[in-house]
Amino acid sequence: MKKFLKIFLLISLFININTSVNSSSTEFNTWLGDFKLLAKKNGVSQKTIEKVLSNSKFLPKVIEYDRYQPEFYEDTFTYINKRANNSKVKKGITLFKKEEKTIKKIEKEFLVEKELLLSLMGIETNFGKYLGKMDIISSLATLSFDKRRSAFFTAELITLLKLIDANIIDYKILYGSWAGAFGNFQFMPSTIKNYAIDYNKNSIIELKNIEDSFASAANYINRIGWKNEEPCFYKVELKKEIPKRYLNTSARNIKNKRKIKFFKKYIKNYNLDTLNENLIVGIITPDKDIVAVSNDLEPAYIVFNNYELILKWNRSLRFALAVCTLKEKFKNEI
Repeated sequence: MKKFLKIFLLISLFININTSVNSSSTEFNTWLGDFKLLAKKNGVSQKTIEKVLSNSKFLPKVIEYDRYQPEFYEDTFTYINKRANNSKVKKGITLFKKEEKTIKKIEKEFLVEKELLLSLMGIETNFGKYLGKMDIISSLATLSFDKRRSAFFTAELITLLKLIDANIIDYKILYGSWAGAFGNFQFMPSTIKNYAIDYNKNSIIELKNIEDSFASAANYINRIGWKNEEPCFYKVELKKEIPKRYLNTSARNIKNKRKIKFFKKYIKNYNLDTLNENLIVGIITPDKDIVAVSNDLEPAYIVFNNYELILKWNRSLRFALAVCTLKEKFKNEI
C-alpha cells in the first residue's frame, strides 16, 4: 500500500509540474506576441524580430535557477572557499603564462591590475571553462516574461536585440548563462553596449576571445573608477556594543559609512593603523540575512570604495569578497 501511495504521489507531482510548465508556455507565447510589438516600438528591426526573437522559448530551468542562486543560501566561508581556492589560483596562473603578453598590455593600457582581471574571469567562468550553454535570447525572454524582475530583463533583451541589429553581436553564438550573461566575464547586454570593445579590430566584439574579453573587462573596471593598489576589504571582529545601524546586510547600498577612525572603538582586532584613518568605509555582515543560525556580528568586514565598485559588477556581498580574496592570492603568486 505504501509503495502504491509513493508511486501515486510521484505521478501526481509529475503531472502537476507538466501542467504548470505547459500553462506557462502557453502564457509565454501570448506574451511573446506582445513583446514583439514592444521591441518594434523600441526600434528593433522586423528582420531581427522574426529571425531571432520569434525562435525564443520558455525555459522552466531558468526560473528554477533564478530562485536558487548560491548567493541566496551559501554562507560566506563556503562561498569564498569554493571560488577563491588554490586550485583556482593554479588555473589562473596557467592562463596568465599562456596569455602574458596580451594581459600585461591590457593592464598597462587600462590601468587595471591583471590580478583583478584574472580573479573576475576565474570566478565568473573558471577561466572560460563554464561559459554556459543556455540560449541567451530564450533565457532573457523567460526572465522578462517572469514577474520577479521583468523590467530589468525586458530592457536587457531589447538592448541585446539592438546589438544584433547593429551587427555588434552575432546572434548565432549567443549561448551563455541562465541569466543572459555572455562570454569570459559574463557581460549582460547593457554591459556589452556600454563597455565592450573590439580590441583586436576585426569588426565584431567576441567576448569569448581573450583580447576582446580582457580589454572589455578592463575598460569596464577602469571607467567605473577602480583605484589600483587601494584596499578592498579587511576582516574584523566586532564588539557587541556596535549599533546595529552600522551593519550592512544588503549589497544594494552600503549605508551609514564613516571614517575608519570612527569605527576603531567598535573593533576588537583593530590593525588598520597603516591606512589613512580618514578614509570612508562601511561595515558588512554578509551572513545575517542568509544563514538562519548566523551570529549577528560575524563574519564582519570593513569595506572600501573598490569593494563597492565590484558590487556594480555583481550585486552580491559574497561575490565581491570572493573576487577581492582571489585577487590577493594572485598578487602573491604572479
